[in-house]
Amino acid sequence: MPELPEVEVSRQGVAPKITGQTIARVIVRTPKLRWPIPEDVALVQDLPIDSVTRRAKYIFINTRAGSIIIHLGMTGYLRVFDANTPLKKHDHFDIVLANGQCLRLNDARKFGAVLWQGIDEPPHVLLQSLGPEPLTEDFTTQTLFDKSRGRMSTVKQFIMDNHIVVGVGNIYANEALFLSGIHPLRKAGKISKARYERLVANIKIVLAAAIKQGGTTLQDFSNVDGNPGYFRLHLNVYGRANEPCLTCHSSIKSKMVGQRNTFYCTTCQR
Repeated sequence: MPELPEVEVSRQGVAPKITGQTIARVIVRTPKLRWPIPEDVALVQDLPIDSVTRRAKYIFINTRAGSIIIHLGMTGYLRVFDANTPLKKHDHFDIVLANGQCLRLNDARKFGAVLWQGIDEPPHVLLQSLGPEPLTEDFTTQTLFDKSRGRMSTVKQFIMDNHIVVGVGNIYANEALFLSGIHPLRKAGKISKARYERLVANIKIVLAAAIKQGGTTLQDFSNVDGNPGYFRLHLNVYGRANEPCLTCHSSIKSKMVGQRNTFYCTTCQR
């Protein structure tokens, strides 16, 4: 599933290719993905694209009438190419540009979404209770520490909660906890402020590094040019069960936590 770095890589890939271009029309081939595609997406016809932004794992195609919001789901990806390019299976949605190019969404499992945010409307209901962006100044040690007090969930589940902070998906939670020396099964409310300070710093480091490396490709993800993400070459623990720890050479352990694979080193993480 694309996580925040993969979504940001996708945004960075499409933005320079479509920003400033005028939308000729939208084509909806599959009226319902995870949710029905709103008819209001057609309001962007004949309008220029002002910007392409991101909130959490949602990509915004912004115009003066409002924004088309795209979520990649588990298997979705975006491409920009000639509007006459032959369709592939699972090509569900196009934003066709006046210059003859188009932004096309492909999603094999149809867990992605195309939504609408009117310019004068309140934030979409899916965005209203999201936590801060992890790569901004809004995500601080104090904020994370305060929210952790009294929490009995594991620290891994805590930092993966989008109400606490957005975009710390499974891969990056495992990696940031390893770098911070924090065992993923520790109770969130039992961790000191000093340890949260290291964790906040390492979440930022891991996510920024993953974006720089084009994200992480394990199965499906590829960027707008069709290239895989190379951060998988830098993973310390994720997907390395029973392999030696790169720091201490102990065997990496794995366990299901909250229906997610969790990887850790019992020597390096306490």
